[in-house]
Amino acid sequence: MEHKAGFVNIVGNPNVGKSTLMNSLVGERLSIITSKAQTTRHRILGIVNGEDFQAVISDTPGIIKPAYKLQESMMEFVKNAFEDADCILYMVELGEKELKNEAFEKRLTFAEVPVFVIINKIDQGDPESLAEALEHWKERLPNAEIFAISALKNFGVPELLARIVETLPASPAFYPKDALTDKPERFFVNESIREKILIHYKKEIPYSVEIDTEEFFEDEKIIRIRSVIMVERETQKGIIIGHKGTAIKRVGTEARKDLQKFFGKQVHIELYVKVNKNWRSNEKQLRRFGYKGDNK
Repeated sequence: MEHKAGFVNIVGNPNVGKSTLMNSLVGERLSIITSKAQTTRHRILGIVNGEDFQAVISDTPGIIKPAYKLQESMMEFVKNAFEDADCILYMVELGEKELKNEAFEKRLTFAEVPVFVIINKIDQGDPESLAEALEHWKERLPNAEIFAISALKNFGVPELLARIVETLPASPAFYPKDALTDKPERFFVNESIREKILIHYKKEIPYSVEIDTEEFFEDEKIIRIRSVIMVERETQKGIIIGHKGTAIKRVGTEARKDLQKFFGKQVHIELYVKVNKNWRSNEKQLRRFGYKGDNK
């Protein structure tokens, strides 16, 4: 039996459901999902394995016009996703008509690999608006195949996966067949904590935060974690901690519950807050957190 394997990269504007789709395809919660834009900062791989295929799904940050160095690095992840794809999933939500980046539109139009336009959130519209969307994207990207799905409800996702597998090239697997992702455990600890901050804090706070898990000790029954929440200014430190530490305690409790489900064992987590001034615009800090090249 011929084995197929390839890289399937999801791109699109912020908040169209890219992370929800990857989680749905992989069957695990690997990417943060919140209603806030720019939730995904890194390029995250989720691996879907079958007896005769391996699809390496890549969730990327939403396409934006960068305002600072962190966002420039995020857009580099998107650019790279176009360059190494065996199949590109361009994701839009029902009612969306524009590709906001001309360079990316050209890449989709002239791509040498299969391009699928994924119209998401069809459960939130009516048949008329769906028919209009299908017509619009057929005209806009005539070389693409179009799929209408609801990633959240898993509607149309199995059919999409089957079609993706059909397009993959013949190849041995790139990762071990029991692998779920290319990211280490600490990455998912960081993302779980960051997700809770995105949910519970407002304005600029979530976007000024980075997590650094300094300790991750695992034994048979328990995982002990020590993580630092980095903020850019002293005033943000007080907001993260909250009155008598209640705000940071909530973050730790909710992250612990999620991580216990994820790792399948008891988790003990300690959180600290440190000021790391203007880290989002600091090349050295961005490299340290894995946003620039090799993380040295």
